[in-house]
Amino acid sequence: MNFVFDLDGTICFKGEPMSQDIVQALHAVEDDGHRVIFASARPIRDMLPVIHPSFHDHILIGGNGSLVASEQTIVQSKSFDDRELSLITGLLDKHKATYLIDSDWNYTYNGPQDHPILNNLDPAKTAQNVPLAHHDRIIKILILSANNLKALENELLRMDVVVHYHGSEQVLDISPTTINKRTALQTLGIENEGYIVFGNDANDIELFKGAQYAVMIGSHKSLRFYADHTIDSTSHLESHIVEQIRHLSQKYVYSTSYS
Repeated sequence: MNFVFDLDGTICFKGEPMSQDIVQALHAVEDDGHRVIFASARPIRDMLPVIHPSFHDHILIGGNGSLVASEQTIVQSKSFDDRELSLITGLLDKHKATYLIDSDWNYTYNGPQDHPILNNLDPAKTAQNVPLAHHDRIIKILILSANNLKALENELLRMDVVVHYHGSEQVLDISPTTINKRTALQTLGIENEGYIVFGNDANDIELFKGAQYAVMIGSHKSLRFYADHTIDSTSHLESHIVEQIRHLSQKYVYSTSYS
């Protein structure tokens, strides 16, 4: 069986790398013959620092499905087309937005130097903050602020792009049309094999829809509808997550093994 894990708010917290307890639980999943995959809103660049090095060669789905890496090499990249990008950047200028814009590796950031997003941005210092025009392609846009964020969201929703509003951070997350974590699994042929998923936010909804079993961390109202099991945030949250990982790994141990 494939086990697919979101990162932030699911198995990583407060921007910190996954704990040793989580790492051990994921290794146990592999010992049971399953395959571990990670799928995050983070680009690959920012996934690696929070994932234990023993998993760096695994399949990593980044940018909400815009990027796929395997054996530490980006093997798939989906980007906005020139027309979409022109319209979006026009809206960003119109609404005086601050943003983090990602290409395959480098990025463009024009927000304040004390914004919390910087805690998770390129912690390994392997990328560069470059002018927007220097990117060959853009795979994801995170809007941090605007003079009217709701009006900007409404205009973006009229475009043929994927828009997620993350209420806890009050940011807009934009990806190319038809791109999400689930479409990345479909492209890789993994959805047909079946998968278990752990997630916590709106950008996991499509992934939950296609899962054989879906575990929600926290209390996202829209995601809850598609969850088979919910782990509410408590003082012992991580121990409950580890317990559920181990339970499902053993339950599905008869499924296909992966080398």
